[in-house]
Amino acid sequence: MPSSASPDTQSPAAPHEFWQAIAAPRTFETAGPHSTFFPAVLDDGRQICLPIRPLADVEHALASLIVNQASFEVLEVLAADLARKLSTFEPDVVIGLPTLGLTLAAAVARHLGHSRYVPLGTSRKFWYLEELSVPMSSITTKQEKRLYIDPRMLPLIEGRRVALVDDVISSGSSIISGLSLLASSGIQPVVIGAAMLQSDRWRQKIAAFGPEWPERVRGVFTTPLLTKAHDGWLA
Repeated sequence: MPSSASPDTQSPAAPHEFWQAIAAPRTFETAGPHSTFFPAVLDDGRQICLPIRPLADVEHALASLIVNQASFEVLEVLAADLARKLSTFEPDVVIGLPTLGLTLAAAVARHLGHSRYVPLGTSRKFWYLEELSVPMSSITTKQEKRLYIDPRMLPLIEGRRVALVDDVISSGSSIISGLSLLASSGIQPVVIGAAMLQSDRWRQKIAAFGPEWPERVRGVFTTPLLTKAHDGWLA
């Protein structure tokens, strides 16, 4: 049975303790209201506690995942699950989106049995080409950067079945930047993967880029847009 104790009494005691463990199924109450964390549920029922981040309008909030701060145990669980879901598309190579998507993409590639992966980047090396870049922004950083692919990596992905991986899909902006960059080289991923699908706000934006893309997205778990309630946050 779900625990009758307040979720906050069982949540990580300090901010640095989030994302460090996978809890057994039904450890935390999922109905809400939620105060400091949201218990995301994996396909097998296990749970992971994610801190709640209020948005600028203060009436809404999102659950947050910072995958490169996660324990190796949590990272391996997320990567193994995502690799299983991507494997049905038979990708030849995994491409990772910076910055946080790189940690997950590398682990997913290992679980798929690949010997390497292809990281995209936002730091331009002197041998990079401006035509192999696109503007990029994300919900967590706001400031616009440019997304690059190392020209030396093109032979690894041209004519291959590509999986594009990020840590979180929220607004869809980062994924669209990745799709745009790859399209400039004639590359169309067979699947898009992420650990967390953060609400469903990304669907409309990605569908506007191409109606086929929402159906090619796979995630380990989903989290809702939370709304302010008198005693916490409700899905």
